[in-house]
Amino acid sequence: MSTRTNPLVAEAFGTACLVLTGCASATIGGYGATPLGVLAVALVFGFTLTFLIFAIGPISGCHINPAITLGLWVANRFPGDKVAGYVLAQLLGGIVGAGILALILSGQSVGYDIAKMGLGQTGWGNGVLGGYGMAAAFATEFLATLVFMVVIITVTDDPENRRFAGLAIGLCLAALIACFANVSGASLNPARSFGPAALVGGTALSQLWLFLLAPVFGAGIGGLVLRRQPAVGQSI
Repeated sequence: MSTRTNPLVAEAFGTACLVLTGCASATIGGYGATPLGVLAVALVFGFTLTFLIFAIGPISGCHINPAITLGLWVANRFPGDKVAGYVLAQLLGGIVGAGILALILSGQSVGYDIAKMGLGQTGWGNGVLGGYGMAAAFATEFLATLVFMVVIITVTDDPENRRFAGLAIGLCLAALIACFANVSGASLNPARSFGPAALVGGTALSQLWLFLLAPVFGAGIGGLVLRRQPAVGQSI
């Protein structure tokens, strides 16, 4: 992509790529059924985020996550008048990524029941992942996103570390998913959960509220803790 590309297009594209590759690793790749499945899925999400940061970071900052956009705004590192556009682009990208994945999966000769087999959606409860309850899922999404937000801000704030920011942020995401995927799917990203849930429906859609609220609260607290004081005369 050229640096002249519209940042909203870059955000939609990046989010679609993240949802497509990450969820494809659990569905098309079938890693979710292997003993090391969680690690494989975590690495795919982390590596995808890493190459996207280098690819579209110069264009839009590569938020590709509504919680991160809102957290950066709270931290006074992103202008408020751009938040709504970024969030809408990211949610659209999540649907596009999940839609492409559904289209590919529908090409199986034996058929693929999206409602039954899923699209790598997040969730909690009996029979889902590790069978953890709602409170554990909320706490996990909140705390993991808070950690993720703190890492993003501190790494990108330090000029010495900034050149390695993409790698550090990608590895952070991979580590968090590897640790907490069995609790809730370790979304840490409302757009990542929104896309698959919107197409799968059912339980995934009814539980979506948690994956919208918990990451936003976590990123918001992280942004508040590391909030940058505006310069004299600067609007927040």
